[in-house]
Amino acid sequence: MPNSDNLHIGHDGGSYPDAYYVRTGETGFSSTLHSQGAWQPGEQHLAAASGLVLAEVERRLPSDKLVSRVSFDVLGVIHSGPFTIDVRMLRPGRSIELIEATMRHGDQISIQARVWRLMASDTSQVQGQEWPVLPQPEAFPALLFSEVWDGGFIGSLEARQAADARGGRGQTWLRTPYPLVHGEVDPPVAAFVKLIDTANGLVVRERPGDVFFANVDLTIHFTRQPEAGWIGFDTRASFGPTGLGETFSVLSDIHGPVGTAAQSLTVRIRDK
Repeated sequence: MPNSDNLHIGHDGGSYPDAYYVRTGETGFSSTLHSQGAWQPGEQHLAAASGLVLAEVERRLPSDKLVSRVSFDVLGVIHSGPFTIDVRMLRPGRSIELIEATMRHGDQISIQARVWRLMASDTSQVQGQEWPVLPQPEAFPALLFSEVWDGGFIGSLEARQAADARGGRGQTWLRTPYPLVHGEVDPPVAAFVKLIDTANGLVVRERPGDVFFANVDLTIHFTRQPEAGWIGFDTRASFGPTGLGETFSVLSDIHGPVGTAAQSLTVRIRDK
């Protein structure tokens, strides 16, 4: 992974707001130390960054359609410091629409996202799902997430995890008190999405110092619109024999399952 200079607001010991980002213009932002990634100090965590990208889609293109799927492809290091988010409608429609959004650092794009939004309708008489319901957060003991991972984003989280969690499999609840942007209220779905990329670090199969297993994407499907607050993960992490891996999670809010998330991993054993 290429090195990235640490340009987060607060990296030099100065004060920074209790938020992941500061808005610098209509399309511009700067990252705070709360958004700092886990693999190196000068990057942003994809969780916070993906939440912000979706928040800008919701803010700039408001709609009564529902987010069905959102995918994020990571095209390079998500640099700390100033950046821009661009949003455009790819496929408008009365019942179905597709939106594209990118995070850009000068001329370099780090994240490319696509969001499908579908028309809402009453299907309550046929609703059903096959995912088990997670126990409530208070049923799980507290998890000291920062004992496994470094970085400001991990430090911003409150975590609880089932006592029987193990490497590769486990159930976890997460929440944060911080909004995406200082002085702004998170849009509803973005407030949920801003924690989801943590899934890849919840049930690690190998210590991050020994094995590199960053995800190159994040794809989320919803079967209903989630409620922000505690975010639940029923997670499985798998490594294959040739450098490929996947982390798959059933996602829940406090009322029950809401969808799934999948992350494609590049697995590399570090040189001794």
